[in-house]
Amino acid sequence: MTGAVLVAAAMTTGLVAGVFLLYAHTIMPGLGRTDDRTFVGAFQAIDRAIINPFFMACFFGALVLTGVAAALHLRAGHRGVLPWLVVAFGLYLVVVVITLAVNVPVNDAIKAAGEPDRITDLARVRRDFGEARWRAWNLVRVVLSSTAFGCLLVTLVLHGRRG
Repeated sequence: MTGAVLVAAAMTTGLVAGVFLLYAHTIMPGLGRTDDRTFVGAFQAIDRAIINPFFMACFFGALVLTGVAAALHLRAGHRGVLPWLVVAFGLYLVVVVITLAVNVPVNDAIKAAGEPDRITDLARVRRDFGEARWRAWNLVRVVLSSTAFGCLLVTLVLHGRRG
């Protein structure tokens, strides 16, 4: 069971890191080249679409599974991977906090602005969104979640050598 939880933690963390990376190198640069109406409408649609059971299970599951994996490795014979798990958990916890404290409120605000056809000042809505700030914090999420994923890959190798 320990190995299965570790694999699941690594998979979910890697998937989420990939989503953040996709936003960083494709979605936000692409949206950044659009007019205000397209930006607001497309971002609203993308943000509504990402709130789905699969993504939410991966996003929160990565934290829970990494914590469970660390708890399972507290036994004396399994502690060699524990530092890597603790670091992965801590890094990913910061990702969750950043997401909930920085990205989600701005995402919710742009959705609350209403349908683009009914918004009288699309430039203000886009300006209030703060693309540069959103992108900067997303880049932090990319680095932290990718590093957490790397730590989990190390734990898989160490766990495999032990077995």
